[in-house]
Amino acid sequence: MLYQALVVSLVVFLTVGGQELLGFTQLGRPIVIGPLVGLLLGDVQTGLLLGASLETIFMGVVNIGGAMVAEPGLASALAVAFAINMHGGLGVALPIAIPLGIIGVEVKTLIYVLVVGPFASVFDRLAASGQQKKYTGLHFGLWTLQWFLYSLIPFFAILVGSKATQNAINMIPDTIVNGLSVAGNLLPAVGMAMLMKILWENNISVYYFLGFLIVAYFKVPLIAVAVMAIVIGVVSAQNDFRMHKTEKKNAARPAVVTNSPDQQNITESADEQENDDFFS
Repeated sequence: MLYQALVVSLVVFLTVGGQELLGFTQLGRPIVIGPLVGLLLGDVQTGLLLGASLETIFMGVVNIGGAMVAEPGLASALAVAFAINMHGGLGVALPIAIPLGIIGVEVKTLIYVLVVGPFASVFDRLAASGQQKKYTGLHFGLWTLQWFLYSLIPFFAILVGSKATQNAINMIPDTIVNGLSVAGNLLPAVGMAMLMKILWENNISVYYFLGFLIVAYFKVPLIAVAVMAIVIGVVSAQNDFRMHKTEKKNAARPAVVTNSPDQQNITESADEQENDDFFS
């Protein structure tokens, strides 16, 4: 059991934590974690089947910025491990995966706030003073500490067993579960507000209101809205490219030499004299 606990916690550390470190690499998705846990625990087939099944459940869960609903990586790793140990299938994994996913994202946020949050001012100070090595060392050090603490969850969950984990989940009062559910429903709106605060620009705000109008009033599916956004993006990019090309071409033209005001007045007087001679 100790080996399984170490393996599952290592998988969570490298995949879920690695996704946070390397970018949006999809390492923390069930379709990746399920087969990997199955391979290390000696049951690749179960890992593949459960990974694909859990991916269909968590497919719509994409945690971006503050918009976090559930943590599919932790849930998938524990669900696949418990299903393999109990020789069960999706019927064993599903009742454990969903509550673990909801609780996992709350724990992840809490650890992030407690571990990384206090060092925000330190990062600003190091960046302002140009201390790159200390900045990088602090970054990787906090990342290691944060995801080490997070990987302790699957470690102890595997040690105590699936039944004990399920009993611990069931012991949580309904008021707390309901509160977590309400908070989870509010998080997408809060996350979108945070993203909009960062990305908002007045010259492109019309697209936001256009998307809201299309979805709220015309009930257009999100896939169609995404395709429309791609079309608008391509057209805008083409216009910007054309404009940039024109500006570059105009900048490459030789400058036109203009006469001084005195020379211009002399030229205008000569032209007027010629006109008078012509009509006289």
